[in-house]
Amino acid sequence: MMRTRPLKVALLGCGVVGSEVARIMTTHADDLTARIGAPVELAGVAVRRPSKVREGIDPALITTDATALLKRGDIDVAIEVIGGIEPARTLITTAFEHGISVVSANKALLAQDGAALHEAAEQAGLDLYYEAAVAGAIPLVRPMRESLAGDKINRVMGIVNGTTNFILDKMDSTGAGYQEALDEATALGYAEADPTADVEGYDAAAKAAILAGIAFHTRVRLDDVYREGMTEVSAADFASAKRMGCTIKLLAILERAADGQSVTARVHPAMIPLSHPLASVREAYNAVFVEAEAAGRLMFYGPGAGGSPTASAVLGDLVAVCRNKLAEATGPGESAYTQLPVSPMGEVVTRYHISLDVADKPGVLAQVATVFSEHGVSIDTVRQQGKDGEASLVVVTHRAADAALSGTVEALRKLDTVRGVASIMRVEGE
Repeated sequence: MMRTRPLKVALLGCGVVGSEVARIMTTHADDLTARIGAPVELAGVAVRRPSKVREGIDPALITTDATALLKRGDIDVAIEVIGGIEPARTLITTAFEHGISVVSANKALLAQDGAALHEAAEQAGLDLYYEAAVAGAIPLVRPMRESLAGDKINRVMGIVNGTTNFILDKMDSTGAGYQEALDEATALGYAEADPTADVEGYDAAAKAAILAGIAFHTRVRLDDVYREGMTEVSAADFASAKRMGCTIKLLAILERAADGQSVTARVHPAMIPLSHPLASVREAYNAVFVEAEAAGRLMFYGPGAGGSPTASAVLGDLVAVCRNKLAEATGPGESAYTQLPVSPMGEVVTRYHISLDVADKPGVLAQVATVFSEHGVSIDTVRQQGKDGEASLVVVTHRAADAALSGTVEALRKLDTVRGVASIMRVEGE
């Protein structure tokens, strides 16, 4: 039986995503009502600049007092699309204190304080949903914490930032340098005026923390994630990758240790074989590769950012939360029963591609090989080119611990015959 009294929604923030959420709630009102089992009504929109014209939104709904909106007593669900830590954190906890379930797209806050927010939601008997916080329109959070709840996820590897993927794709396909590709991304609206959060890996690291917590049923915070940006990736790196039959992507990689007693979480550029599904992810798209014990390998692909894609994920959560409200139930909350430690980056084992500038004279290769051997790092292949007394030496290792590789590189820098370390890049996906 259809309920006639509407479920009332407070929208906190009305930027690119928030305005699209409001538009879809209005234009798809009948469909949302049918899917939920009750009308859903936008009861108020909290903004910082009330004078800004917001097409399709009744000006009477606009307020600058988000706290008062949440405290007025008739709100059922709050949608938080403000971003950042404050005032979003305070507003979400205020919502819980007043019996309001929350849908959020706030990756930074969830990566930093997700455990406390989950605890507050559980104590209040309310929902905290955040599909839109990780990969835009791609259904990923719910499949991992519901569809795969009976399975054991061992590894997650993915492209979770569209801006960096666009830049790296352009560098790969056109031969452009980093700055040229970044300028194009900015002109097309893929990169912010200050792209630091994207290109230095902060955005991807926040998403990695959230996904690791879900995948491994343990608490992983942003500070636990090793982060390395992609601003130093060069055209020469892409040329080397092509010679290996690879391309370069900024990857979020989450792994359960072989003994099951710890996990790792990292974000960094890596070479991946062209045969790997992630290698073909182009432009500003996202894709996440999940490896589960029973289900095997699964890949989730789609637009990872933008107003409409992100709003799609927000509305999906809104429907789920509203259904729970009608059923007087809540959906799955935090699952952190394993309490696994997060191992430091030094313990991560992978392959490496190292490019060295060396003197072009006899014995250099032997010296370099000796350093690798002394640090327990096995060499897979070596390629050397040189003329006029200078040479480049490219070494690809077998799998080695990050700490061992770091010691190797430090020792190589001390050799008189090594002029410099041009680049170091991990090789993944093999």
